[in-house]
Amino acid sequence: MRILEFKQLKPEKGVPYCRDHLRRKVEAGEFPAPIQLPEKRVGWLENEVDAWIEAKAAHRRPLEGGAAACSSTPPRRCAPI
Repeated sequence: MRILEFKQLKPEKGVPYCRDHLRRKVEAGEFPAPIQLPEKRVGWLENEVDAWIEAKAAHRRPLEGGAAACSSTPPRRCAPI
């Protein structure tokens, strides 16, 4: 069992949230709850974070048209305001 600190979530697991947003996601039950570590620190069990990522991947919508929907043309940009 491995414990991940906040600073490890983004580089190792791709979790893009800041501390405040992550706290809100935990309170809403949308992200695993952290465990208390010594010296006023918290961490997350790696297997729980991995399960959260797998659940997100399982619920993503497939691309319309499958893999053929990808093209080499760059995405359109909005006109400047």
